[in-house]
Amino acid sequence: MAKSITNPKVDAFLNRSTQWKEEFGKLRSIALECDLAEELKWGVPCYTFGGSNIVLIHGFRQYCALLFIQGALLKDTDGVLIQQTKNVQSARQIRFTGLSEIAAMKAIIKAYIQEAIEIQKAGLKVVFKKTGEFAVPHEFQARLDSTPDLKTAFEALTPGRQRGYLLHFSSARQSKTREARIEKSMPKILDGKGLDD
Repeated sequence: MAKSITNPKVDAFLNRSTQWKEEFGKLRSIALECDLAEELKWGVPCYTFGGSNIVLIHGFRQYCALLFIQGALLKDTDGVLIQQTKNVQSARQIRFTGLSEIAAMKAIIKAYIQEAIEIQKAGLKVVFKKTGEFAVPHEFQARLDSTPDLKTAFEALTPGRQRGYLLHFSSARQSKTREARIEKSMPKILDGKGLDD
């Protein structure tokens, strides 16, 4: 197994890191031992195989993590993968709170990376839910039914933008909050813009 080449952009990322610096370094060395190419994507270290993203390293306040891009396809024989939220369809994380956890799980991490590479080689892909499979909150459906221009504008949005709005509206627990979100979002929908545009 040849040693993978480090990327100067990732070196700079690690040098700037204050929290999780040692953990990031250890996760990096494990990923490089798996013959993955190292890049910096979305501002974090990303490890690829044949030009396809396999795993990212990222940090949060309470933990750092390896994020497997197509983690939903992994067997997770050790029960270590975490789905960040119920709406994440593909990616899965392994979370760590210290170097000792990473060291203890090195063999598992490498096995999961190798499985992810095999999934990529086989050309397997996560089958994403279609926009029509997402629930439309009744408050929004009522607004679509009563406002033809809104319905036309919403249907003209890309599937990703439609999903973004549906998830945003649905995530509110109270009807009053859903109504407020819908009201606030209507001008953007009518302008053909997504939630974050």
